[in-house]
Amino acid sequence: MSAPSSRPVPSWVKPVTDFAPLALFFLVFKLHGLLPATTALIAATLAALALNYVYTRKLALVPLATAVIVTVFGGLTLWLHDDAFIKMKPTIIYGLFAAVLAGGLALKKPLLAAVMGEALPLDEMGWRRLTVRFVAFFLAMAVANEIIRRLLTTEQWVLWKVPGSLIVTFLFMLMQTGLIRRHRLPEAGEDKKTAD
Repeated sequence: MSAPSSRPVPSWVKPVTDFAPLALFFLVFKLHGLLPATTALIAATLAALALNYVYTRKLALVPLATAVIVTVFGGLTLWLHDDAFIKMKPTIIYGLFAAVLAGGLALKKPLLAAVMGEALPLDEMGWRRLTVRFVAFFLAMAVANEIIRRLLTTEQWVLWKVPGSLIVTFLFMLMQTGLIRRHRLPEAGEDKKTAD
């Protein structure tokens, strides 16, 4: 007897868990400043992680790692009243993602495929090339965050964080469509049509 299939995850869960914490951070920053916004970010990130778990019944590695880093660096910001910690958080996250993906490449384990494989069925070369691009992107974002947090004001850094870095990420993903199209595996229906 087969195990019962899990209930489908509503389509609104991913965008809410991905973007609501950042949107709340930006809104609270505009209304009350950085420390209350940091508190809101920690609470919203943990709530998003819990919401994701309620629907998927698993703790995905990327949201979990993000939640831990947000909580640690946000907590240090609140405890020490030093905004340097929350501003370093994106650098740490981008650097960590780049290191993990680069490690996967070195070990010939397509870690990006494990995260995005259901949405993007690519061949092995496609995953390798896309991973190299993601490593370069995350490193560039880490460097950009360090430059911006050191040279610009807190308000300018927040504008870089939300919406700046989101726009840059969207444009980066858009630039990958050619590679994805070239290396996308045909779906079962497409195979059948080709055979016919």
